[in-house]
Amino acid sequence: MKNFRTYQLAVQFHRAIQTLCLTGAMRDQLGRAALSIALNLAEGSGKRSPADQCRFYEIAFGSVRECQAVLELANMENTEAAQTLDALAASNFKLVVSTAQLRSAKRFSARSSP
Repeated sequence: MKNFRTYQLAVQFHRAIQTLCLTGAMRDQLGRAALSIALNLAEGSGKRSPADQCRFYEIAFGSVRECQAVLELANMENTEAAQTLDALAASNFKLVVSTAQLRSAKRFSARSSP
């Protein structure tokens, strides 16, 4: 997992949110969503088929958006955690797109094989 850049950004983000001054439901939700990002990226990386990988990477991306919403609602868009989250969002998006393209290519080649 050391060479999995998107996962490493998720770990960095999870560590960064520990220092934020949030309380109650927002803190709990942000923590759960940040954990979901890292765990879904890890689980997806262990899947063999691009379709399975893509599904987990898409779930992680949904959790990225959830974290972005919490930080916006808490007026914390300009924190170090938010900057890390932006980099994570971009990296996760690229991962989703590339695995979706691979999934489509495999599906197409399977249909066109004699």
